[in-house]
Amino acid sequence: MLALILALPLLLLLVLFAISNTEPVALHLWPFDLSWVLPLAGAVLLAALLAFLLGALLAWGSGLRYRAQARQLRHAATLLEAELAELRAKQAVPVASQPVTPGNSLAPLSHSA
Repeated sequence: MLALILALPLLLLLVLFAISNTEPVALHLWPFDLSWVLPLAGAVLLAALLAFLLGALLAWGSGLRYRAQARQLRHAATLLEAELAELRAKQAVPVASQPVTPGNSLAPLSHSA
């Protein structure tokens, strides 16, 4: 709901900007012999869109290292959890299955007098 409240005024400003700036503008790409004629609002919005996409690409690229590190740490945690479960399973061997010997601490003490 908050996103809609913030987006509606911005959308209204964008529409008003596009309606107010309809004069044709010629865009030339210097090294090539390309030229486009489009409304001023279209040129400005196209430049803003390209800048946004470039910024998004740079932000995504800068996060690659952190995502790879998180993936490695997640894999290491999975391996450690499996090893911990295996060790707990080995440790949880029932007491009755262990033989009782006089040297064992679980053996009953015999008091001979």
